[in-house]
Amino acid sequence: QVQLVESGGGSVQAGGSLRLSCTVSGVFYSNFCMGWFREAPGKEREGVANISSDGRETYSIDSVKGRFTISRDNSKNTLYLQMNSLKPEDTAMYYCAADTNRLSCSDPQFKTWGRGTQVTVSS
Repeated sequence: QVQLVESGGGSVQAGGSLRLSCTVSGVFYSNFCMGWFREAPGKEREGVANISSDGRETYSIDSVKGRFTISRDNSKNTLYLQMNSLKPEDTAMYYCAADTNRLSCSDPQFKTWGRGTQVTVSS
């Protein structure tokens, strides 16, 4: 059974950076679509970025383009989210997710989730 564990969250001032990691266990090779989501207090969970199994195709929402970069190292079974120029509106719980039935992220169905890591950005 695939398990996801996020790490790297914390508290930073606006303009700062954080790198989130998501470690995949329960499989020999994390050869599937993965993504990052976030959920702020009082708001619905939203997809932030996703990446295909080979890392060649990525997608991110407009509000983080140019600031956040999703990447993966399949040899380490780890997904990353590099977050730069953080803003207070980026404050949220960040979740890692996987669609273990797809290599690409076209119309993904994320059914495997981590427990999240908190990111807090102060002004």
